[in-house]
Amino acid sequence: MLQLSIAIGKGIHYVSKKFNRAGSTWPGHIALKTKSNFVSSIIKKNPKLKVILVAGTNGKTTTTKLIQEILEKEGYRVFRNEAGANLLNGIASSIVLNSNSQGRLPFDVALFEVDENSLPIVLDQIKPFGIILLNLFRDQLDRYGEVNTIAKKWQEALGQASKQTILITNGDDPMLSFIGEKSGLVVSYFGLAEKYMKVGVAPHDVDFLYCPQCKTKLTYKMRSYSHMGIFECLACKFKHDKTETFSELPNPMLGNYNRYNINAATLLLIKGFQIEKSAIVDVLKKFSPAFGRQEEMTYKGKNIFLLLSKNPTGFNQSIQGILEKDKNPNVLLLLNDKIPDGRDVSWIWDVEFEELKKSKQITISGDRAYDMALRIKYADLHSDVLENTSDALDNAISTMKPEETLYVLATYSAMLETRKILSGRKIL
Repeated sequence: MLQLSIAIGKGIHYVSKKFNRAGSTWPGHIALKTKSNFVSSIIKKNPKLKVILVAGTNGKTTTTKLIQEILEKEGYRVFRNEAGANLLNGIASSIVLNSNSQGRLPFDVALFEVDENSLPIVLDQIKPFGIILLNLFRDQLDRYGEVNTIAKKWQEALGQASKQTILITNGDDPMLSFIGEKSGLVVSYFGLAEKYMKVGVAPHDVDFLYCPQCKTKLTYKMRSYSHMGIFECLACKFKHDKTETFSELPNPMLGNYNRYNINAATLLLIKGFQIEKSAIVDVLKKFSPAFGRQEEMTYKGKNIFLLLSKNPTGFNQSIQGILEKDKNPNVLLLLNDKIPDGRDVSWIWDVEFEELKKSKQITISGDRAYDMALRIKYADLHSDVLENTSDALDNAISTMKPEETLYVLATYSAMLETRKILSGRKIL
């Protein structure tokens, strides 16, 4: 049955590629239909394979790509679910495409980014070598519910992991720090150096204000962004403990959020593979983010900078990132409400669009363009609204000077649609 599942999955992949159909999850979906424990069966057939799971609201794709490039430079054979399909069927698809007909995987390491809500399901089938928990923010409330629901699921799910599993978690995030402390696993904590923590009062996108242990309001000495920073509970003494900050590492990307991704990857590579920091620096100097994540492109002779921005914290960090680079940016905001984005777009009211007050121009498009336009109006900013994304792109670049850049902040499906326009081809 295992061989049949692989054969059918590979056949589905061949057909979808031949007819240029999007179908990154179909091979895995079919494999799981024919054999429900397909993933665990394949993993058991490959006992020397080190599986690493990367979970979090933001940064999964960037982190796994960085780990892969560093490991490959060190001579490891690595594969990952690079299409970004991070549910169990996407992981199964990645396994189907990289295994031979007998279910053997000729690799040393498998890197799987995992959807927040799917981590318990994946841990039910995989006993990983390592787990990275990057962060936890509000995202797709219609699918996931509040972040405390996901946090509880994560805490329970980690009980399924082997006690030898390496857990790398965000020590600046009070909930993830608490989850690490209670996990019973071999835990290491990453964070940011104090020099990068410049946020004062709690912003609108904060998700955890209270101690996860005793529910008393946390006190912060410093914040990096959202609820992450140097915290302490004055009641039960739960506090921000020692973290690895790697402040000497270069950041080839914009924003503190990418410093977190780099530090998470670095800690995993040091603890799990004893890789020297000098080797990590070498890769960082040449590293390019994955598609849609601070990706630079050219369209009709104009510079485009594409940033996936799909929740309050992600959007706020994208805005801060572009303002680091350009104080008077040209901005295109794309808001969709398709299944990959989440149908509830009320989260846009927690985004600090007021920070864009010095923008040269703001253009808006997407399925929910008028919801975004209303939010921008309440931020007391002017915008042009065009329902068609191609028209919006053309409008946005029409008045730009050759040396200027258009910063496109887009939700997930909007990012894929825009990238197809920019490159002339689909990603998935």
